[in-house]
Amino acid sequence: MFGIPGKQAVSITPRAAAQIAKLMDKAGHKGLRIGIKKGGCAGMEYTMDYVAEVDPLDEVVEQDGARVMIAPMAQMFLFGTEIDYETSLLESGFKFKNPNVVEACGCGESIKFDETVGRA
Repeated sequence: MFGIPGKQAVSITPRAAAQIAKLMDKAGHKGLRIGIKKGGCAGMEYTMDYVAEVDPLDEVVEQDGARVMIAPMAQMFLFGTEIDYETSLLESGFKFKNPNVVEACGCGESIKFDETVGRA
């Protein structure tokens, strides 16, 4: 929807693609839908949900057996984002490197976007 012809809306690292594909296979899901919602100390939070069916309005990115759907209202905020999966001694999870984020809280769960993103 908000993409550039020939360029995917988001990029997925090999580690993230492997984890998403593993999660899809484990429970028979069609993919992982990524979105945003209001919340957290910086104002917005990422959402991730398994999906049984692809919404025709979702932006779909497929790579190395992984399928990520971007919810319509989140597409303009997530364009250009790199999705990674990191594992450390204390935690493991998906990490978003989003060029549209101008501020994030200390815990990394909440973000704030450039206020001009999405304005016509």
